[in-house]
Amino acid sequence: MNNGITEYFEDVELYEEYDGYFCSVPDVITIAILGSICGLRNVHQIHQWAANDRVSKFLKEEFGISHVPCYYWILSLLKYVNPESLNRCFADWVYSFMPENSKGMTVSLDGKTVCSTLKMDKIESPLHIISAQVCELGLTLAQRCTDDKSNEIPAVQELLKKLKIKGQIVVADALNCQKETAEIIIKQKANYLLCVKDNHPNLKKDIGDYVQDSSLRSTMHTFTKTEKGHGRLEVRTAFITTDIDWLEQKKDWMNLKCIGAIHSEITTKRGTSSEWHYYLSSCELSAEQLLHHVRMEWSVESMHWLLDVHFEEDWCRIESKDVQQCLNMFRKAAINLIKAFKKRNYSKTAISNIMFECLMDPQMIMSVIGEN
Repeated sequence: MNNGITEYFEDVELYEEYDGYFCSVPDVITIAILGSICGLRNVHQIHQWAANDRVSKFLKEEFGISHVPCYYWILSLLKYVNPESLNRCFADWVYSFMPENSKGMTVSLDGKTVCSTLKMDKIESPLHIISAQVCELGLTLAQRCTDDKSNEIPAVQELLKKLKIKGQIVVADALNCQKETAEIIIKQKANYLLCVKDNHPNLKKDIGDYVQDSSLRSTMHTFTKTEKGHGRLEVRTAFITTDIDWLEQKKDWMNLKCIGAIHSEITTKRGTSSEWHYYLSSCELSAEQLLHHVRMEWSVESMHWLLDVHFEEDWCRIESKDVQQCLNMFRKAAINLIKAFKKRNYSKTAISNIMFECLMDPQMIMSVIGEN
């Protein structure tokens, strides 16, 4: 029997004890994660898959699940689960197969609203979930739920306090370019790389004036990268400097070590456009490193895209925030496992194809989860 998944979810807390049922909550969680690995999008599909004779035999032989509950009971048992507790178990599970040395890796934070919850009568406000991801590995570490996007800043700060991110570089969008957020990151023994926009107009202007001064820009460390594909040519040039004693706001940002900028020039059939973005960091980065970490920030948005495209999360009609959060974590667990499988096998197979193989052959699931 393979306990690789279930052992980390055995301690999940419930809102209340249930009595007299033949299937445990960890069993239901295991079924839901395995079904998500197969690309199944909702509880109906997961139940239908698990109830199949071949699959139910597989679940019994490999995971000791002797009986698959009906759809109603799967949904009912998921409603017992405390999502905060599940999140802690999820994080412990992810940390268990993180490499020992993840120093210098990029941790990106971003929020996603589950659009199906926008107009549900039983849900007062839409579900907005903040996710933290180790970008180079494509692994989601943890998440935190908030009522709507307007509460994202404190939610990000609370999430950061619970992450094990020592030695890593936290990147975040302009919304989360906050002095308090930077301080929390430093206290977690990590470094920050934050994008400065109009929410800090004076800081943006000062960095912009420095970078746009050609004589000063010539003294900055520079690196350029060109990418071509899909009918577009993109040239990104990074500039960075540790010469910041002149910056009046330096004292306001804990451990601030450098400022930087990235100039992007994009050429398509329609013409050429360009834009500047400005950054501040507690780490002395090279221009090449600045480009790398900023580029990595898109990793968490890519994960959000997978949730929408592969799992149609924005169409999930379950009118329970708690169950919606649980399903969100199961889908992320599936994506984590598949990405880890692709990495250790140097596989270029599309995620959707791996999901389909698992759906057609349950034993393929064992290959995906076998050595994480």
